[in-house]
Amino acid sequence: MAIELGDDWSQKRISLLESKEVIEPELLSKVANALKVPEEAIKNFDEQAAVTYFNTFNDNSFSNSNGTFHANYCTFNPIDKWLEVIEENKKLYERLLQSEREKVEILKSKG
Repeated sequence: MAIELGDDWSQKRISLLESKEVIEPELLSKVANALKVPEEAIKNFDEQAAVTYFNTFNDNSFSNSNGTFHANYCTFNPIDKWLEVIEENKKLYERLLQSEREKVEILKSKG
């Protein structure tokens, strides 16, 4: 927002502005333009209403063939699952390696 308001604005100055109870009308207009919102939206802002509004959002953007999938209902740790797969791959590799060793021994004993 400091960039939008101009060169003489900094993050510190924005923080001071945020802590003000009353903002001059000309400055309010500049802030509203920088945020791309109507001045009335800032004048009538209610923090509790905004929190309530955003807490009502549900992200239903994930879906599968069984309907809606909610990412916050994940019952497993994906990293743990990934580590399990790695361990399973190691075991499969060891069994394959043992099988190859046995084949070599059989070929040596026949030859």
